[in-house]
Amino acid sequence: MGAEGRGLEGGEQGNGGHPPAGHVARAGLAPDEFRRHGHALIDWIADYYARVEDYPVRSQVKPGEIRSMLPASAPEAPESFESIMRDLERIIMPGITHWQSPNFYAFFPANTSFPSILGELASAGLGVQGMSWSTSPACTELESHVLDWLVELLDLPAGFRSTTAGGGVIQDTASSATLCAMLAARDRVGRGDNTSGRLVAYASQDAHSSVVKAAGVAGIGRDGLRTVTCLPDRSMDVFELRQVVEADVNAGLRPFFVCSTSGTTSTMAFDPVPEIATVCKEHDMWLHVDGAMAGSAAVCPEFRFVNAGLEAADSYCFNPHKWLLTNFDCDCFYVKNRNHLLNSLSILPEYLRTPATKSGDVIDYRDWQIPLGRRFRALKLWFTLRSYGAEALRAHIRGHVEIADTLAGWIEEDPAFELAAPRHLNLVCFRHRGGDSINERALNAANDSGAVYLTHTRVDDRFTLRLCVGQRTTTLRHVRAAWDLLRAVFSDLA
Repeated sequence: MGAEGRGLEGGEQGNGGHPPAGHVARAGLAPDEFRRHGHALIDWIADYYARVEDYPVRSQVKPGEIRSMLPASAPEAPESFESIMRDLERIIMPGITHWQSPNFYAFFPANTSFPSILGELASAGLGVQGMSWSTSPACTELESHVLDWLVELLDLPAGFRSTTAGGGVIQDTASSATLCAMLAARDRVGRGDNTSGRLVAYASQDAHSSVVKAAGVAGIGRDGLRTVTCLPDRSMDVFELRQVVEADVNAGLRPFFVCSTSGTTSTMAFDPVPEIATVCKEHDMWLHVDGAMAGSAAVCPEFRFVNAGLEAADSYCFNPHKWLLTNFDCDCFYVKNRNHLLNSLSILPEYLRTPATKSGDVIDYRDWQIPLGRRFRALKLWFTLRSYGAEALRAHIRGHVEIADTLAGWIEEDPAFELAAPRHLNLVCFRHRGGDSINERALNAANDSGAVYLTHTRVDDRFTLRLCVGQRTTTLRHVRAAWDLLRAVFSDLA
């Protein structure tokens, strides 16, 4: 019997269909129904991946169209799972931009895989709130161990292991990692000291926008973040960084934090971390390295240039949810000295005091992040690493880099186009030589076709197309079709 006929789970119906006084409603699905509908949902997900290539990559709906199809109020009575699934297809799917399509080349990817999805399902099924070791020891200890696996797998500095003074934690995104790093850096200067208006942070003009937001949230203020210009290769100009820092010192300010980027969002440029680290050491500044997208490439020994300078970093982050087949959200955030993070973020009210916490023998990850509560994110990462193994993960990364390199070659061979920046890893930035207008119109036309989805940036103040190869199912065939489509669109507009 469906939920509509069943009403309340296992509850007696009386008084005209109302439960008796004192009855606790148990609406939803009984275990046998959960099993049956769960199988159906897994089948639906598997079918979705089989047909995802057939959908328009970018949603074609207009603003407000999805909401106009939804009821004005929540339902009073239970609805059947079958009706929910029908509306998933009818209402929700037209409003989905298909990030897992092999023809999705926009932004940076948020790729996933079947093992990761199953790990996420297990996490949801267990319903763990992993704020401390005591609330579920496995949640904490698996996270520490898997992050130590990644230190070895990516050849990160040994000081990031949980067995040292440092360690790792899974944040939701690199944005949260940057904020936590900035808070730790702020309080390392002097917790409680009157530093208002004196602290200054630094990042390049191509650093992620989350650095600006972190400065605002951390109380540094957006005016307290200095933007350092980039060299022609789009990396931070360290000479200018040094000049700006020294000018701030002479003005009585306190430089305290630098965010260096290994793989910028705009062009995948790499800041010179070793040189930046020298400036940081001279002025006792915290060095945070953001490797959100590119960091996963270090699974391949030949791409470990992405780790350059990390031995001098105070903190580092990268996102397996971008390129390591682990679904969003999953950011790996490492610190060299966990005490700086704990001094900034640890709060211990009486209701969170436990013998394990008091002993000092366990990690309570609530003190490594902004929120108190936390999900069991390590499960999906564990499922993914075990299901694929290092060899398959390396093949995944290498395949995408090879495809991007092939595309860059096609662009260089076509006299109508040019590379706007050097091709780094799996990102290709290019443009038609006809100027900003035709590039912008062509991008819009290609995206409106539904066959592909790309985004843009500006390089040297010129409109530039970005094509990032990052989806699990993207092959050279897909990128060849995308390149042929783009050339045809440009030809029609010329």
